[in-house]
Amino acid sequence: MMDNDLLSACEKSCQVLADAVSKKQILAGSLFVEQTGTRFVANYGMAQDVHASYLLGSITKPIAISALMTLFDEASFALDDPLVRYLPEFSLGAFPQVTIRHLLTHTSGLPDQVPSNGQLRSEHQPLESFVEACGRLGFRFPPGTNYEYSSMGILLACAIAERISSVPIHQLVADRVLGPLGMKDSALGIGSIPEANRMPVQIEFAAPEAGGGAADASRWDWNSPYWRRLGAPWGGAHASASDVGTFLRAMMSDQDDFLRGSTKRLMRTNQNPVRFESRGLGLDVDMRSSKVTCSANSFGHSGSTGTLAWAEPDTQRICVVLTTLPARALEEESHPRHLASEWIAKASQPKP
Repeated sequence: MMDNDLLSACEKSCQVLADAVSKKQILAGSLFVEQTGTRFVANYGMAQDVHASYLLGSITKPIAISALMTLFDEASFALDDPLVRYLPEFSLGAFPQVTIRHLLTHTSGLPDQVPSNGQLRSEHQPLESFVEACGRLGFRFPPGTNYEYSSMGILLACAIAERISSVPIHQLVADRVLGPLGMKDSALGIGSIPEANRMPVQIEFAAPEAGGGAADASRWDWNSPYWRRLGAPWGGAHASASDVGTFLRAMMSDQDDFLRGSTKRLMRTNQNPVRFESRGLGLDVDMRSSKVTCSANSFGHSGSTGTLAWAEPDTQRICVVLTTLPARALEEESHPRHLASEWIAKASQPKP
């Protein structure tokens, strides 16, 4: 049963989202909170019910990487295998030194996006063109010697998953993650999610790489049919708040199900040296680095589209806040996703 402190925190989180809708700060907001099997769900604005699905942004990453890790469970690869074993065309520069672990922990030395990102999107290029463009990237540092957030590292990891499985990444995610977990309001891309259930992003606040400020952006920005269907494994999944909660619940469990329990523990354990940003495999671990007031054992991810999701094994609590307001629109401490999340996080401190 949900304790009174957490229930009160849920009500305050709801007020944050309701106020943000009332002030026209956000078009929609959804909250999912769980403690040991008891769940609280609320939806505001354009989000009419629990089926409202949001463009997740980078919360996509751990979902996509979970599909890759099902292949790890089948011994199809090892984390320290070199990238070139599976993508032999990546033979120039420092690519031969890059391992799969580097890709999953943002220590490969690759930048976040390719320089031709805007052009590729404006030309409606497929994911394969983004992968090909990665082969021409320079490295910010030798692989494994530093940390820099890299969406392209996640893309290459998913390209490896496709090469091993001979299945497109959107289908691999559907078959090995969304289907087994019963995430019916989710897809990498749009899948079969009805248009009425797909929440828009307030694109006027989008980052430049997502179309913010570009004259022709409506053809390729976050709300465009092209981007919504592309299924970029670094940021193109759609899901409801309840479905993201389902994913985090599965990841917090040590049971063998869609992944082995040992693999889930590996994914949510910091893989980086102390001097680097703490990262698991596709997951942000120790959410305090994302300004969430949680314990060091917490894990999850945020998304630039205005989303935030975390789980805290110490208290067995899960919090998902999905909004339509891009993260860069406000300072993090003022964003509704942060304000709503913090009520839950602060209520989730273990009692002495």
